Amino acid sequence: MANFIILGLLAVIGAVLFIAPLRRRALTAPVFALYRRILPGMSDTEREALEAGTVWWEGELFRGDPDWTKLLAYPVPRLSIEERSFLDGEAEAACALVDEWQVSHEHQDLAPEAWRYLKDKGFMGMIIPKAYGGLGFSAYAHSQVVMKLSTRSSALAVSVMVPNSLGPAELLLHYGTEEQKNHYLPRLARGLEIPAFALTSPWAGSDAAAIPDAGIVCKGQWQGREVLGMRVSWDKRYITLAPVCSLLGLAFHLYDPDGLLGEKKDVGITCALVPSDHPGVDLGRRHLPLAAMFMNGPTRGKDVFMPLDFIIGGPAMAGQGWRMLMECLAAGRSISLPSSNTGMAKLTARAVGAYARVRSQFRMAVGKFEGVEEALTRIGASTYMMDATRVLTAGAVDLGEKPSVASAIAKYHVTERARKVVSDGMDVIGGKGICLGPSNFLGSVYQQVPIGITVEGANILTRSLILFGQGAIRCHPFVLAEMRSAQNPDKAGGLVDFDRALLGHAGYAIRNGLRTWVLGMTGSHFVSVAADVAPETKRYYQQLTRFSAAFAFLSDVSMLVMGGGLKRREKLSARLGDILSQMYLMSATLKRFEAEGRQAEDAPLVHWGVWDAMYQAQQAFDGVIANYPNRFVAWCLNKIIFPWGHPYVVPSDELGHQVAKLLIAPSATRDRLTDGCYVAKTSDDAVGAVELALLATLEAEPIEAKIREAEKTGLFDANPLANVRDMAHAAFQAGVIGVQEYAILKRRNELRDIVVRVDDFPFDFGAGMVRRPALQAA
Repeated sequence: MANFIILGLLAVIGAVLFIAPLRRRALTAPVFALYRRILPGMSDTEREALEAGTVWWEGELFRGDPDWTKLLAYPVPRLSIEERSFLDGEAEAACALVDEWQVSHEHQDLAPEAWRYLKDKGFMGMIIPKAYGGLGFSAYAHSQVVMKLSTRSSALAVSVMVPNSLGPAELLLHYGTEEQKNHYLPRLARGLEIPAFALTSPWAGSDAAAIPDAGIVCKGQWQGREVLGMRVSWDKRYITLAPVCSLLGLAFHLYDPDGLLGEKKDVGITCALVPSDHPGVDLGRRHLPLAAMFMNGPTRGKDVFMPLDFIIGGPAMAGQGWRMLMECLAAGRSISLPSSNTGMAKLTARAVGAYARVRSQFRMAVGKFEGVEEALTRIGASTYMMDATRVLTAGAVDLGEKPSVASAIAKYHVTERARKVVSDGMDVIGGKGICLGPSNFLGSVYQQVPIGITVEGANILTRSLILFGQGAIRCHPFVLAEMRSAQNPDKAGGLVDFDRALLGHAGYAIRNGLRTWVLGMTGSHFVSVAADVAPETKRYYQQLTRFSAAFAFLSDVSMLVMGGGLKRREKLSARLGDILSQMYLMSATLKRFEAEGRQAEDAPLVHWGVWDAMYQAQQAFDGVIANYPNRFVAWCLNKIIFPWGHPYVVPSDELGHQVAKLLIAPSATRDRLTDGCYVAKTSDDAVGAVELALLATLEAEPIEAKIREAEKTGLFDANPLANVRDMAHAAFQAGVIGVQEYAILKRRNELRDIVVRVDDFPFDFGAGMVRRPALQAA
């Protein structure tokens, strides 16, 4: 009898699970009703932001079983002959025209000849197709140019970056009318128009959709006749290039109270192009963003009438501005800040690494001290990973993707790592770094690196709201379908769609849970990596697969346990985003190693970067589980994800030593790591001087060793009070070294003196200050 009862129960359960109408009525309908009640409300702007862009490799990582053949099959970005020529020619020449100290402390702007060169050579129109007179460069070429310029001057890089990022040209290309394209794009390409785009207001920063700037549809006079237009008022700030722009892109909320456009009174966010000399446009004042001298400032206007033809795309695109901005955001965010901040890191790696070999204390190069090695290690491995992330993400744009989540990951993590890299660099160069002047190659970078942290979405909010919040909806194979079905006004149709998505979601979660436990128990050793990968990195692909399965499972459990409340638990959401991000960074690093031919000399950079990222991902898992609201679920998660404890540790000191060595001596690895960094060929330039001094130091080191050995054996007696130059002279006088060797040491000493020198100024810094009596008395 018991067997019949069990069989009967199994039959009932099977019928409920596998007969769709019965399943929907018994199981799905109650869940559907509950889901509709607890699903957080979503405005049109939130929906457009969530659904903008495309899902790319980050989607594979979110699904729990990444297809590594897909990652390695993505084409490696390459420059065309024309793009390579421009990078090596025009971009190099543009760098040579700019002196960062003169820009920031003497002229407060790029020199007129630099502006003219940028315009004449087409820098302002890199993204504009050749049909309109632009360069028509790939996203990768655009990224390479911005990165190189950033190694020279922030003002130079930003002045080129902004016209080629989210702004008038990008919006015109996608949404402009033919008349607008034909008029503006050739002028933008030739630098006859300088664009700016005004979105941020004092009351709407990161919450850009809440902009209070408003326009009212009305009739007014334009060019001597009455036309249908808008009366717009705005107050914007932080607008790059606004003080010098001739064409102002403007985002505002458009209203039509009199129904002149139709029945809709609240038309929505709208984007328009306004000539800077249009009556009522207020421009010209500047902000001073951490002493960076790129043009940035406010713009205002009060009841400025403009025709509807000013709307990008014409009157038909009124109210479509937010969608336009969200759809175009991913491309600009994939390139601008990842490129400029990678440039800062490359400059730091090259110059600080050289300085650490040139500068010596206690008769040893400071770069050989273990404490300094720690900083150099982080600089080198982070720069390698940042550049890998930049290239992978820019390459996605060239493939036609608009990777909304991947671009946010790249923006957040590249700018955060740049901050740490530059801070480590400042620690290494010490007093040299804190005294500003023409010979300081890092001080201005240190001052300005927080700018990238703040703009294009403040990093705190990007991490806590976007990386996982948007990623969970866009990248998850079922969540977005469940949300859409729950919001379907046709409840019956929504139930059918929800049932299909829920069934798939349940199977997906169960599979990932089982895989997570199995991979944890086996240490992922038996994961099959179908792709042909380097033997020394195969374990990383297996471990990343384990991370992916565990992340997918943890995400599903978190959404089930906390539901809509997860959106408000920003700290947990941020840590989940950290896991996804570290997997993306590791993927980029492994992809780069393969793309560059598995360079054995570069392997320490890969190993250190991946081990560090795995450890950080493990820490993020711990952070989620330790703060889980349901402690029993947290205990279960910990046992499933880490059944044998925590396998990932910090990278070893020996591995760090290998990385640090790569930064303090010339090599093909050092050149690959800092490829694209502008290095002047003269000792009059701060970076050029330290590069020349590095070469001279390496040439002098065997001679110095010879002198020390002679001193030990008593061949000559150096004055104990003598400095290093006197010792070289004494060795020469004693015949320990010859004329040529002495000349090498003298040249090294001259260059070293230039490198370690810090700048000093008149008491009043040349400002004509009167000395205070107290100081005079002292």
